[in-house]
Order: sequence, then structure tokens, then C-alpha cells
Amino acid sequence: MAAAGTQRLRRISAAAAVFLALLSALEPASCDEQVPLILWTSEGISMPAQAPPTAGHIIGQQQLASYLEKALDVGPHNVVLFLQDKMSIEDFTMYGGAFGNKQDNVFPNLEGALMSSSSSLVLPAVSWPAASAVIGQLQDQLDTSPLYMDPETLSQLRLNASSPALLVFRLPYGIGADLMSAKEILSGNDEAIGQVLSIMKTQSVPYTAIYTALRPSRVSLRHSHLLLQRRIKEKGGIYPPVEFKEGENTCILLWAKSLSVSILRSGRWEEHNLTPSTFGEGVTPNLGGSSCDKTRMLLVFCSFALSQRHYKVSARRWFTLDAVELEYDGTKATFNGSRNIYAPAEYSYRCESVTSFKWPLLIPRSSKDPANQWRVSFEDFQIQGFNVSGREFSYASDCAGFFSPGIWMGLITSLLMVLVLTYGLHMIMQLHTMDRFDDPKGPAISVPQTE
Repeated sequence: MAAAGTQRLRRISAAAAVFLALLSALEPASCDEQVPLILWTSEGISMPAQAPPTAGHIIGQQQLASYLEKALDVGPHNVVLFLQDKMSIEDFTMYGGAFGNKQDNVFPNLEGALMSSSSSLVLPAVSWPAASAVIGQLQDQLDTSPLYMDPETLSQLRLNASSPALLVFRLPYGIGADLMSAKEILSGNDEAIGQVLSIMKTQSVPYTAIYTALRPSRVSLRHSHLLLQRRIKEKGGIYPPVEFKEGENTCILLWAKSLSVSILRSGRWEEHNLTPSTFGEGVTPNLGGSSCDKTRMLLVFCSFALSQRHYKVSARRWFTLDAVELEYDGTKATFNGSRNIYAPAEYSYRCESVTSFKWPLLIPRSSKDPANQWRVSFEDFQIQGFNVSGREFSYASDCAGFFSPGIWMGLITSLLMVLVLTYGLHMIMQLHTMDRFDDPKGPAISVPQTE
């Protein structure tokens, strides 16, 4: 009895130490951006003890895969992944009651889960590219596809301890459209974690839970100067555009600072960053199926269909981006860009932002098209499909109009002020002075009624 009590006391003390480790690991030893990762098992389920990383060590993708593999070799294969948009170790310090103010703790459910868990692992500094790839690592190790869930849909799902499952719960972070503070959002995320764990407990299915983020929410001020220098260097090394050649001649050029697509699943937008696999030094995207002639161009990796024709009014040829097509699992989504994306045939087209959702330039072809379930976003987009000479773009026709919103606001405000001033001067000019005055010491003035 005494031995069992001592063992349970040690387990509770270890779990408390794990949570306190989150509140004390504050100083990263590198300027790399990091996110924390917390792993624990359901109550009564143990996994092999793993040595925590040394202080200041940043865990890369291979080391993280090793940690996950050791945990899942023996631990439950029903994995619950809480994937937050942003998170840093400082969030636990600011909002976790680190200084004895337990009433300020916004993570009571997470703390309770760690306290009741038989085994847990805290990695305070994981390289954010490694953390953002955790879904793929878990998918490979469990040999199953991820299911994007929310607490409501989880309550309708029946899990089996013998069949692996990867349940992904996306959690927000930061100031949203409703001006919620980070503290309120983190508190709401903790409540969502508590609901999910409560549902898992009622189903009596052992599980392994992981809590991490896609990218950090804060960058240490200590390393901000070095980080700024690194980004300036990266900005200086601009990568070449995607190039398609017909024989020896280049006929299509495409460049973007970033490219991302999002798909709507279970009421949430799942974002995929395609920039590393599309642009950059040494990156060669598959352009099979692309073609070009004098009037039509087709660039295939995310299909771009361009055409040009002669317009009599302007007496010149213009090209338009007729369609952007995405194909996934046999489903094709088509966006129409001909209404907004056009330029003279001898120019390239450039725009700071080309999206299908915020001030959209790409419009779904119809209300029933699968494109309504997708979002496409290009940052610093530039394309040229005609009269290409070498690997350099021609003069760019920019999408920014001559009158920006700020200019329109200034013009309208100035016009209103001029109208008010004009009205005031007009009213002043209509004032008439009295032409007759009454002298109290003189005879009274009689004014005939005819006047």
C-alpha cells in the first residue's frame, strides 16, 4: 500500500514538473523560430520514458520523428492532435499562472490532463518547420489519413482501440475579426481541449494526445536583430521565375513570393503552402502538359490558361488569364480570372495580391463549381505568356489603379469641405444690411404701408 502510494505521488510530482517545465523554459539558445510540443497519454496508459532535450537545444524534423516513433511504438495508436495556428513558450508564461496567480491560468484542462496522465513529454523548443510537418509524420507512422474534427463531430464518431486513428483539431490564435484577445482565445482553446478529452474518456478508448502549433506566436527580442539581418539576406537572394520552354525558346514565365491553397473540410479551412515545391533555387516543378502558341498558353502544375486577342478600340493586342484550375483526387476546381487579370500582350502582368477570397481577382466559374470549396492566394504575383525574351519579365502592367483608396478618401473629403465653404460664402453674400435706422431723439419715422 505504501509503495503504491509512493509510486502515485511520484507520478503526480512528475506530471506537475512537466507542466512547470513549460513555465520555466523561457530562453531559447538560437535565433531559429520555435514552437513547443506537448505529448501525453490517457490515464492509466504508460509509454517508455524518453530523455528530454538539453536546455537550449532545438529539435529538428528527424529528432522529432524519433520521439514520435518511440512514443507510438508502445503507446495507443488513437492519436488526438491539437494543432494551433500559432504558439510560443511565452504564452504559457504570460497566461499559465507562472507566478503563483492560479486564477490567471487559462490552461486548467491542459494542466489537469498532464497531472492525470501516466506518461508525458514536453519539448519546449521544436523547429517550427518540423512542428508544421507533424501531421505527415504521424500519417506515415500510423499508416492512416488524418480526420479533421471538432468536438461536435467527435461525439458522433465511434473509435476502436485496435484500429489506428489520427484526429486533428485546428485551434485559432491571435486577434480575430471580433477583436478577441489572445488570452480569451487561448482560454477557448483550452475549453475545446477539455471537451475533446472528456469525449475520449467517455468512449473508454486509450489515446495519445499532442498539442503543438504551425508557427511561433512571438520572436524573442534578444534575437530580433539577427532575425532581421537573416530576412534581409533572404530578400536579397530573389529566386528565378518558373519557366516553360517550347524547344529552345521561353514562352511562359511565372513568379510569386508565396503560393498557398486552402480546402474547406469539416467547416475549417485547411491551408497548404506550395511555395517551397514551386519556387526557389533548384526547384523544378513538373510542367508536363504545358503548351504555347501565338494566341494561347497553358501552364500546367496548377493550370494557368492564357489567351490574347486584338481589340479595335485600343488598337492593340491584350492577353487575359482565362482560367486557373486545381485538380485534387479527380476533382477539378476552375477559377475565372479574365475579368480582372489582363495586360497588353507585350507586357507582363503583376499584382501584389491575387486571391479568390479577399478582394478576389479569381472568381469560381459557377456557384456549383468545386472551386467554392477552395481558396487560392498568390503574393507578389507576376506572369507573362507572350513576347517573352529570355528569363526576364517585360515591363509590368500593375493591377494597382491610379486612384488608391487613400487618394479617393482625400479627394472626397476635400470636395465635401469645398462644398461646405462654398455654401457658407453663398449664405454670407445673401446677408442685407438695414437701410433705415430709428433715432430715439428725433422724430419718429413713419413708414407707409405701401412700402
